Amino acid sequence: MATLNTAEHFGVARDVGQIAPGRYADLLLVRDLESFEAEAVFARGRLAAERGRLLLDLPRYIYPERAKTSVHLARPLRPEDFVVRSPAEGKARVHVIGVIENQAPTRHLEMVLVSAGGELRLDAVDDLAKVALVERHRGSGRIQMGFVSGFGFKERCAFGSTVAHDSHHLILVGTDEASMAAAGNELARVGGGQVVVRDGRVTALVELPIAGLISEERAEVVAEKARRVLEAIRDCGCTLNNANMQLSLLALVVIPELRISDLGLVDVSRMAFIPVAEPAV
Repeated sequence: MATLNTAEHFGVARDVGQIAPGRYADLLLVRDLESFEAEAVFARGRLAAERGRLLLDLPRYIYPERAKTSVHLARPLRPEDFVVRSPAEGKARVHVIGVIENQAPTRHLEMVLVSAGGELRLDAVDDLAKVALVERHRGSGRIQMGFVSGFGFKERCAFGSTVAHDSHHLILVGTDEASMAAAGNELARVGGGQVVVRDGRVTALVELPIAGLISEERAEVVAEKARRVLEAIRDCGCTLNNANMQLSLLALVVIPELRISDLGLVDVSRMAFIPVAEPAV
């Protein structure tokens, strides 16, 4: 019923949604619905995979070059691009995106930071990182900054991705401006993907050069690289169950409460742009 109702809703029940004559035989065989580990996978009636091993030899598809040039930066990113200026000397009230474990909504948090030389720093603040949204489609050079809580980073690091729903700009979270710049420049170099940088050095990378969203490599290769990315994030102190998904949702400006866009910080509940920081009262 789960598949049939969905197929009928989207008007594709003549092709998929049930095991019946004339439908595509796209099937999973599983022993346990809770662990849901596929014993076998059938694609259009052919045994495609069994016990985790791919059996089909997939032909290589040649993508047009224009599909591989989707990361456009006005110039290489620099550490100073990720400085957040204070609206006033002394204390500032900052609006912070609060990540909720295993959920798409976020919390709208408020914290007080002390400026140093006109800059808002992360020093001595537990579980706070910077988030940057870099416009990548037109090379406008726009970079929007904000703060995020919930990743739990304990190292000088950055995590970047060109998978950032729904506009898929280049998004970065990090505790170190140099690492954030290195992560963004690495993604521009490879045409998109996901990357982890620790102490200025790339520790894990999965390349997604097709529109910054899709890989040209085989599934098992991509799976191994994605595993290394998650492992590298954990090495930075992050304990989130699915950190790469949480990162990709920070720019989803249709779900409350607080998101970041290429035009600024968005209070989705109020449908309004708000400043990252305001003078503390």
